[in-house]
Amino acid sequence: MPVQLWTARLDRPLTGSEEEAMLRMVPPERRERILRMQHPEKRREPLCAYLLLRLALWQRFRWQELPEIVLSSRGKPGFSDHPEVQFNLSHTRGAVLVGLSDKAVGVDIERVRPVGRKLMERLAQTDSEEEFFRNWVEWEARSKRSGDGVVSLLRTPEPLRDGEFYYPVDVFPGYAAGTACGDREPPEILGRYSLDEIGGAL
Repeated sequence: MPVQLWTARLDRPLTGSEEEAMLRMVPPERRERILRMQHPEKRREPLCAYLLLRLALWQRFRWQELPEIVLSSRGKPGFSDHPEVQFNLSHTRGAVLVGLSDKAVGVDIERVRPVGRKLMERLAQTDSEEEFFRNWVEWEARSKRSGDGVVSLLRTPEPLRDGEFYYPVDVFPGYAAGTACGDREPPEILGRYSLDEIGGAL
């Protein structure tokens, strides 16, 4: 099946009750990492990514809770009891993206923002921030799908391998996004939400 995507634009801070409800929902290891964040306002994006994942799983499979999430030897998250359901999460300031598939999948979303000209030229041979982030989300999505890490792809950029496909995704103005997968069919965006709309999944 083609990759199915859900995305949300986070246009306001979380309330205290929303944050408490979301913290109870995320896996324990991830919860600990979120609570260690020095700046509490940065908790919004990772918490909402897991909330959106739960909403996606409800819409797709009618699962009421997140299954146990484990990490592979390369650090790629997956459901221990449901290897037939592959997922990936990404978040950036003000937005989150979730992908589901029956094959390995990687997604990335980035807010287009100022980047040093030297860095853009060195990594992407461009002086356009929009083009730089279009390149970056491709590298990141591909590395998340493979589990290799984006640093290895930056060191030795490779063309798409046999059976590997990459699709840019149109999400919100001012953001770049994309998905790497094993499907010839382009991904389907099944939901574009606001924070108030995904909050109904709590």
